Amino acid sequence: MEVINQKAVRTDNTLLAVTHLTQLLGYAIGFGSLIVPLIIWLSSKDRVEGMDEHGKAIINFQISLILYIIISIPAILLLGLGILGLIATGLLGFILPIVNAVKASNGESPSYFMTIRFLS
Repeated sequence: MEVINQKAVRTDNTLLAVTHLTQLLGYAIGFGSLIVPLIIWLSSKDRVEGMDEHGKAIINFQISLILYIIISIPAILLLGLGILGLIATGLLGFILPIVNAVKASNGESPSYFMTIRFLS
């Protein structure tokens, strides 16, 4: 009878990159940009090397984006400054996951611009 070590940590840069790219589901189907990376992170943070760091960065980034959107909506009444905030949030939410997916596939740490650290 063979005993399999369930606590073995493996290196999987492809899964890290896919986790970053799942943030783009919000643009494709309208939802899932927070929930899908959260599920992947929670299910594999102990089994994949670097997943805890990348998962926390993704969740912090998504919560920060939601907060920026909530702040930008009432700011539309202030000379339309909220429109600029919404455009910037949309661009950052599209570009940064792609950049960090490339970084993850190369084995580098994620770096999200203007992210509030809710999880550390």
